Amino acid sequence: MALGRAGATVLARRSGHAPRLLVARDPRRSGPLLESALAAGAMSVGADVWRLGVATTPCVAYLVRVLDVDAGVVISASHNPAAYNGIKFFSHDGFKLPDALEDEIAALVEEGALTGGGAAVGGSTDRGGEMVRYVDMVAALAGDLSGLRLVMDCANGAAYGLGPAALRQAGARVEAIAASPDGFNINEGCGSLHTEALAREVVARGADLGLAFDGDADRLVAVDEQGQTVDGDGLMAVIGCDLLARGDLPGNTVVGTVMSNFGLELCLRARGGRLLRTRVGDRYVLEEMRRGGYNLGGEQSGHVILLRHHTTGDGLCTGAVLCGLLRRDGRRLSELAAIVPRIPQVLRNVRVRDARALEGNGAVASAVAAAEAAMGARGRVVVRPSGTEPLVRVMVEGEDAALVDEAVEAISRVVEAEMGAAG
Repeated sequence: MALGRAGATVLARRSGHAPRLLVARDPRRSGPLLESALAAGAMSVGADVWRLGVATTPCVAYLVRVLDVDAGVVISASHNPAAYNGIKFFSHDGFKLPDALEDEIAALVEEGALTGGGAAVGGSTDRGGEMVRYVDMVAALAGDLSGLRLVMDCANGAAYGLGPAALRQAGARVEAIAASPDGFNINEGCGSLHTEALAREVVARGADLGLAFDGDADRLVAVDEQGQTVDGDGLMAVIGCDLLARGDLPGNTVVGTVMSNFGLELCLRARGGRLLRTRVGDRYVLEEMRRGGYNLGGEQSGHVILLRHHTTGDGLCTGAVLCGLLRRDGRRLSELAAIVPRIPQVLRNVRVRDARALEGNGAVASAVAAAEAAMGARGRVVVRPSGTEPLVRVMVEGEDAALVDEAVEAISRVVEAEMGAAG
């Protein structure tokens, strides 16, 4: 409620009028509670709230640009389990709020000085029907998918209605799984983090491919017709090389992160392209894309940004582009994804008491340095704290799989010993 009040107050100061907020949520059990509290806070200081109901994060980011609203708010914890939840703000241009604006809102929340009431009280309107605009956009982006058969894993999340509707509208034959959210089963053994069931269904049904989203559908991981996973790096390689071949990739550049597999870099380099790396986080990828005028970037997790089509990572848009590419190219996804050399990469999540304690830890830094020295130019090591959970992520990749495994094990042991695994 405090965040709703603070957000609406700051937006009113910036715009000079009572703001209008577009609010949506994913299907997890806590969503209606938080949505109601945030909306009440915003309305208590004069803002009008347009409620979409259950909608994907990218749907909100799109609709704030085409509707007469000042900002969009999504209540979702994305790929995290049902017990988690979070709140994302988008400005009227479809991008996440600038740091300065977020800091201003956070400061008001921390001060706790804002109260509701007064003559100006906002209203609430159901605008769920506006989501058809987003469905139309995704369907148009896909083009004619007649004859394409796919299985869609909706993660029991926000895409369970929008996803199948959009690609069916484009002509695809869509079989949906994990499309029965009950508030507790979001991301549970399904979606972009768990593609095993999707792979089985794709093979069993003889489908052309599978698409797996996360809880708020800003991520996509695909499965080819043989049941093999194509992650974000693979998707960027397939789409990026297609754009390269058509002379439609600005600067011949794809923007990835330090976690992107070296195979993606080799794939692009062999075709006259390059991979530009940033810090982990879609915010940093997007900043570099906007700075350099690039139109394709993303993360290995499947958070792919097609900046020509959307302002944020969008699993449905990525899936639409991928399906359209398959129809146009005529080859199977397994053939297209084979262009990426497989460089062994291991990622281990180490549970700790406080992930922020990683910074400045000398013992961990020494373990990383030892691993880097052992691998030399044949590998990379990235150790970083999770931004959403009490985890330290240890990633090692290199040509020698045995060395990769040894390095991950050695660094993980030191992290556990120094930072203490949480119970």
